[in-house]
Amino acid sequence: MADSGQPPAASGEEPRGEGPQPPTGEAPWLTSGILSVGAASLCSDTGHELVTALLPTLVTSTLHAGPAALGAIDGVADALTGLAKLAGGPLAADPARRGRLAAGGYVGTAFATAGIGLATAVWQVAALRSLAWVARGVRSPARDTLLTDLAPVTARGRAFGVERAGDNLGAVLGPVLAAVLVGVLGVRHAMVLSIVPSLLAAVAITVAAREARTAVDTPVARQRLALRVGELRLAGMTRVLRPLGCFELGNLASTLLILRATGLLTSVNGWTGTRAASTAILLYAFHNVAAAASAPLAGRLADRRGPTLALASGAAAYVLAYLLLAIGPGMPGLLIAFLLAGFGIGFGETAASTAVANATPDALRGNAFGLYGLVQAGGDLGSTVVAGLLWSWFGPGYAFGYAATWMVLAVLLAPRLQHRRRGSRHI
Repeated sequence: MADSGQPPAASGEEPRGEGPQPPTGEAPWLTSGILSVGAASLCSDTGHELVTALLPTLVTSTLHAGPAALGAIDGVADALTGLAKLAGGPLAADPARRGRLAAGGYVGTAFATAGIGLATAVWQVAALRSLAWVARGVRSPARDTLLTDLAPVTARGRAFGVERAGDNLGAVLGPVLAAVLVGVLGVRHAMVLSIVPSLLAAVAITVAAREARTAVDTPVARQRLALRVGELRLAGMTRVLRPLGCFELGNLASTLLILRATGLLTSVNGWTGTRAASTAILLYAFHNVAAAASAPLAGRLADRRGPTLALASGAAAYVLAYLLLAIGPGMPGLLIAFLLAGFGIGFGETAASTAVANATPDALRGNAFGLYGLVQAGGDLGSTVVAGLLWSWFGPGYAFGYAATWMVLAVLLAPRLQHRRRGSRHI
């Protein structure tokens, strides 16, 4: 399909308000396809979080490398993820490719992640981690576009809430499995076993793809591979990406939250380093539980009121969490801060995916998710790098104050998620 400079019309697309109110007596939305996407995220995240939890031990203790090598491995992998998401967008724009692309991405992530357990040199770990994250990035726009195909227009937020809940539950189960398996099998064998939940994710997304093929009742011509940035701009993606970009620039890596908690528990409470680190990891588990529990609530809010309020609520929760972490609270304050941050990511990510889905017609949706993925990766990298420098130069209070400032901007810009078109009624 040639680019025309105008956003293509999609058959059956709803008027683009901020989010239509669900009609009374709507058909059931929680189908096996939507549950399968949630299961895919749960299983895949369980697998790669299992390996992530053991990666520092493998790199430093087994392969005798330093923290710099560990940081470089994850830094390169995260950067490649953003580029892979951008490339995966045009591929996902073609309905005929979505299912195969998503399933192939999950399989690639499974084998590359489990293969880290067989690595005998740091460069092999870096190569496999990068390959796994590239596969993860390529599949993401296809998965999100499949989910949009499966969900009724009035239930997109709840559908993305299910997917985000699965992802965050995997972030809880992965480290728990790692802790159990490493004591029985050792680091390497535990990593190799991550292939089991990861391949189950590929099976689950295949089930979802089959249902999606029946859900798309209007045949769509095969799409030409192109980024289609001009059409996305005309469709309103620039306005949507501004608040989402601010949210990502304020979304600090979880490692900084864990580092802050560990430092406070050591310096303020006088705990040993081991006890403080273990407690900080437990706080992070509570963070992920809060994220999993809040994502479905955010989806329901996005369906009823639109993504604006959901994004603003998530960003506001982050502001409060960062202020607490900047002040340096005791144990009760740390628990509240981690729960608020979990609430923030659960609401923010669900609102963001819903906003991208609502802002674009089907023919551009894969491209839109790919571009959003690039913004995500760039924002996440930028937030953590700048915050890390501020932490090193001036102290942690400045780092969390910097992140809180971006979240305040996200709250102020959240109304831009409203997507009005000439001739359409804003709901």
